[in-house]
Amino acid sequence: VQLVESGGGLVQPGDSLRLSCAVTGFSGRTFSSSTMGWFRQAPGKEREFVAVINWGDHVTYYTDSVRGRFTISRDNARNTGYLQMSALRPEDTAVYYCAAVTMPRVLPTQEHEYHYWGQGTRVTVSS
Repeated sequence: VQLVESGGGLVQPGDSLRLSCAVTGFSGRTFSSSTMGWFRQAPGKEREFVAVINWGDHVTYYTDSVRGRFTISRDNARNTGYLQMSALRPEDTAVYYCAAVTMPRVLPTQEHEYHYWGQGTRVTVSS
């Protein structure tokens, strides 16, 4: 299983950016049965949870600092997850990672709950 993030880059405060996470190695049925999450790691800090979208019911959950600005979504037909980021702030600067876990019992927000990880894509918000 491979997760590949894309869409990172250098943007100015207030700009928008959409990250993608393409998943290969899963059958379509397995992907649709997998919960996907996004995490980020800012320079000098621990990796932190950002957002999650559940399999099945597509329930979403966000960390407080991005709620209302970021939107997580998924396209099961394309085996791809997305993180739409708006109103970006300098404090959003980080390497963003997508992660996946198959049919978790609860909505996962901790790193150890995920089985598969991408390599990350860097987002820099600076004027």
